Amino acid sequence: MVTDAQLPAGPHPLPPLVGAGVIVPTGDGRVLIGRRTTAGESPSWSLPGGKVDHPGESFEQAAARELAEETGIVLPAERMRVLAVLLDHELGRTRVTAAVLAPPSLAEALVTEPHACAGWERVAVDALPEPMFYPSAQVLSAWLPDYRAPGGTSHYRL
Repeated sequence: MVTDAQLPAGPHPLPPLVGAGVIVPTGDGRVLIGRRTTAGESPSWSLPGGKVDHPGESFEQAAARELAEETGIVLPAERMRVLAVLLDHELGRTRVTAAVLAPPSLAEALVTEPHACAGWERVAVDALPEPMFYPSAQVLSAWLPDYRAPGGTSHYRL
């Protein structure tokens, strides 16, 4: 446990990140994941998702927007459901991520951001590949009771 005396004094030099990770199940035991190829990072697997960008944007709205931007799949924000809010400091800064469950979809996922994703696949939840992008692993662990994500994140289930 960190005590107040161990916390750095003054404001943190990096602003917090606030975002949403989107779980898009298929209804037949699979989930949509992408091959993450962001410059400056080791390749990994990732759920769709990203930052809450707009003033007044909810986690559900951010999830629907990011899903559409990254995959071309359009699902209504009203059908999205926040499962948990996750808090981590893995990047050396505060990050808050909502684990958002989308309605099941088999819509074609397009690579709309080739600089960040090499392709989308639907993978069986009992055969998820590694390495998984840290926030995506945390989001998956909020949804799948047997999924073992790395530690270091506080889960606030809703």
